[in-house]
Amino acid sequence: MRILFWGTPDFAVPPLRALIGEGHDVVGVVTQPDKPRGRSRTQLDPSPVKRVALEEGIPVLQPEKPRGDEFLDAMRALAPDLSVVVAYGCILPKAVIDLPALGTINIHGSILPALRGAAPIQAAILEGMSETGITIMQMVPALDAGDMLHVLRTPIGSDETYGELHDRLSELGALAIVQALAMIDAQIMQPIAQDDTQSTYASKIDRDMARLDFTWSAERVSRVTRAFDPRPGAFATLRGVETKLFSVRVVGDGTNDDLDEPTLASPPGTVRSANDDGLLVRCGEGAVRFMDVQPSGKPRMTAASLARGRGVSVGDLLEPA
Repeated sequence: MRILFWGTPDFAVPPLRALIGEGHDVVGVVTQPDKPRGRSRTQLDPSPVKRVALEEGIPVLQPEKPRGDEFLDAMRALAPDLSVVVAYGCILPKAVIDLPALGTINIHGSILPALRGAAPIQAAILEGMSETGITIMQMVPALDAGDMLHVLRTPIGSDETYGELHDRLSELGALAIVQALAMIDAQIMQPIAQDDTQSTYASKIDRDMARLDFTWSAERVSRVTRAFDPRPGAFATLRGVETKLFSVRVVGDGTNDDLDEPTLASPPGTVRSANDDGLLVRCGEGAVRFMDVQPSGKPRMTAASLARGRGVSVGDLLEPA
């Protein structure tokens, strides 16, 4: 089977390497154009997927938009039987989806029809889900609405961050696509239509979603922090400086029952301790500890380092930025 692979970021690398490692004939890679970097913006940075393709000697296509006669001709020249898409970063038109004889399949980071859209991994943590997974689906023009071909599930750890879950799902996606192609080759695939009435949407991440408010419960503060750790980083204001917060832990069961009287008497957002055990912060209900912080303009550091540098003291207030 001749496969045209579509992908751009790190998340797409394990599936591409898995296809190559399993001996599939990856005839080409489609990825986003190189991005300018550096102060001069004259240097171009290839995507992680492009780097792998170049290492493997695989032809690379980088259209500004994957449409038009010229691009379709380039696709036809590669004569793919199937397109495999994972985190490519652009909506594909019907003509592109339908061009390979077997159509186009997608590796999606949720158990569909839940969390269709751009940011299903972050959304699963934000919503407090205990389980997520990978869905291999047949692509259609409607967003993440095609028939499901294969699903692999995985639990979400109570302290798991976006970065940790991202990496696990990337590897799970590699396993899922290899299994799905084996079923397609054996002609035993049984597509299952999605129940559109059960669909939910994971919107694209914006800055406001990562803004912390310590009047929230400790559990909600934890979910928002973990959903944006390591990037872009949940944030609040500390001593007038925007500060990102990472490596969060809920104190006890997240209720006020685990708090001492001085902590209970302090307003939400108050720093109750800052030492090697982290930054203990009062919430609207319960409290959390942050092990790492990043004041604006500085590198990520431990909460203990910030305290030793006198960047935070007991009684300081973390407020919405």
